[in-house]
Amino acid sequence: MVRASVKLGSAKLVVICVGLLGFALVADFLWASTSSTLLTSKPSTFVVPHKKIHKNVTASGRFLAAAYADLDAPNLHWEKMAPCPVPRLDGAAIQIRDLLFVFAGYGTIDYVHSHVDVYNFSDNTWGGRFDMPKEMAHSHLGMVTDGRYIYVVTGQYGPQCRGPTARTFVLDSETRKWQDLPPLPVPRYAPATQLWRGRLHVMGGSKENRHTPGLEHWSLAVKDGKALENEWKAEIPIPRGGPHRACVVVDDRLYVLGGQEGDFMAKPGSPIFKCSRRPEVVYTDVYMLDDEMKWKTLPGMLKPNSHIEFAWAVVNNSIVITGGTTEKHPVTKKMVLNGEVVQFNLNTLKWSVIGKLPFRVKTTLVGFWNGWLYFTSGQRDKGPDDPSPKKVIGEMWRTKLKLND
Repeated sequence: MVRASVKLGSAKLVVICVGLLGFALVADFLWASTSSTLLTSKPSTFVVPHKKIHKNVTASGRFLAAAYADLDAPNLHWEKMAPCPVPRLDGAAIQIRDLLFVFAGYGTIDYVHSHVDVYNFSDNTWGGRFDMPKEMAHSHLGMVTDGRYIYVVTGQYGPQCRGPTARTFVLDSETRKWQDLPPLPVPRYAPATQLWRGRLHVMGGSKENRHTPGLEHWSLAVKDGKALENEWKAEIPIPRGGPHRACVVVDDRLYVLGGQEGDFMAKPGSPIFKCSRRPEVVYTDVYMLDDEMKWKTLPGMLKPNSHIEFAWAVVNNSIVITGGTTEKHPVTKKMVLNGEVVQFNLNTLKWSVIGKLPFRVKTTLVGFWNGWLYFTSGQRDKGPDDPSPKKVIGEMWRTKLKLND
């Protein structure tokens, strides 16, 4: 009897083990199928964007693949205008009245521009190209204007992932003549830059290795295109460092929006400073300086956004931002571009999505004139279902802008 009991217990044990093994094999098959789908399949039923879950067909009609972070956005009617004479990525732009001055940037990863193109909003034409100083950086520039003079601070000199320069210049937009300014204490890539209370403020950016975020904040007294001091003054550091942010002054308040920590670095030992991918963190942070000269944290962006340093315009006490980049795709680890137009209402301190761009795109160069929002240049996506970057463009687009109350 004892022996029979043992045999019966053993049989039960074998059945249980076989059942558990079968369950594990089925679960493993289902997991593998799911992983394969994330990597190779067509757009799935649901999207998993930042903070919210959307169906794969947005209100704007764009089809999305799983884990891509597009936000629902209303349609805008975009008109294609005369393209910029050259495509450019990581360039800079300054608007003075009805003129948009478009500077430098990559043509390709191995070629950088060293000139300025000018767009006239009154007749929607390009013209008046002129050269930059030979010593001036070609990308990742800090730049701002007082309405006539354009101040150009530091940036990357050369193609691929070459080093930065500390050189600083000023352009008289009327005479098209350049002058030197005192160099920044140390070089930086893409620092947040603005004129505020008679001083040129430069903060954050990436340090000399192109990857480490800088927290330093300097200022220099300037007037009518001339420096009133020989050296930069140390100011209160920014709470979070990094490049590719929007920096805006409205109603005597200085705002810094979005950005990232980390960036591509030069591959060790590469004779051409070939760019090598490194981890990046894109964030939603918004900071403000006012009379107290202390950084205040404001409501964050609707999703992380970077590569927006010249992608903004101020309209009716709102900051409007077009495109940018967000967190990398969780599976492929590729960069994900943004395709929304967003508004930050400074009266209510609320964010809203006010439209969809013709495509996702980063480092747009933005202007606003007579009710029209314009953008040109940058790097666009691979298509509606793939938000990773592909083609560097010179296209110019515009739409009639309608803000939320």
